[in-house]
Amino acid sequence: MTDQSAQGGSHLVIGAGVIGGRVAQMLAARGDRVTAVSRSGSGPADVAHVAADARDAETMGRLADGAAVIYDCVNPPYHRWPVDWPQIADSALRAAERSGAVLVTLSNLYGYGPAASSLGTSAYEPSHPITEATPLAATGSKGQVRARVWQDALAAHQAGRVRATEVRASDFIGPGAESALGERIIRRVRRGKSVLVLGSADRLHTWSYTGDVARMLVVAGTDPRAWGRPWHVPSNEPRTQRQAIEDLAKAAGVGPVRVGTIPAAAVAGMGLVWPLMRELRETEYQFRDDFVMDSSAAQATFGLEPTPWEKIVAVTAAGPGA
Repeated sequence: MTDQSAQGGSHLVIGAGVIGGRVAQMLAARGDRVTAVSRSGSGPADVAHVAADARDAETMGRLADGAAVIYDCVNPPYHRWPVDWPQIADSALRAAERSGAVLVTLSNLYGYGPAASSLGTSAYEPSHPITEATPLAATGSKGQVRARVWQDALAAHQAGRVRATEVRASDFIGPGAESALGERIIRRVRRGKSVLVLGSADRLHTWSYTGDVARMLVVAGTDPRAWGRPWHVPSNEPRTQRQAIEDLAKAAGVGPVRVGTIPAAAVAGMGLVWPLMRELRETEYQFRDDFVMDSSAAQATFGLEPTPWEKIVAVTAAGPGA
């Protein structure tokens, strides 16, 4: 591994979606040189764009030459995580090892798993939130692959082969986000229409704003204090799905909208013909129980605060390009 500073230099952002695109924009705004990699070669203005497959280790290694930081913000199709993620992660890890770049991986909370207590209630109660020290005990394939991605990167870091860190977010909220509060819900809220949500509408849940996710990624790549461990994205106090939708409706200037839940039997039935719904059954515990994330470590270490909730719901209700 070469000794290359993460301050300045060029940055390779793999993935040009909502988060990767935002990371590239933030870096470019600072005056950094940025290359955005995606299958289509698309991305924000003021950065270089390359069309490539993130699974192609040789290409990623070549693109990473001279890079100070590699940001792995790829989000493969949900049903292909167990197949695609090992290849994508290995490709990014090898590129970081070859170039000496810091490796920052965007992740989520899946690796922690259900961790249900013997009483059958969620271990993620508001008084016992998920921290970075919570064991990675996923039982499903998507959670296990996300845990393995970090374990491989951490092993390489501890062996001195790379400098690595991981940024973990809860469900996204923000314009264009794909999540439980994504456009499927927001479009109906803007029109004052009723909505259906997964699990329970009344269990507490942490939401991570896409802008805060991107900001945490940039900090993690350029601050040596971040390397060698995972970090949770600074996020606001938890809100239930019902509360969040009520807030979004108010911000959109419409009356209260009716919030219902999708019956478990309906989820199973839709899963027979809709791959996304079939895959969601693995993580239904995240909305069936309280699912609360603690982000105090990142807030205290880096002096970061989450974007105020009122601003988040306002920009989310307004929508992309508003």
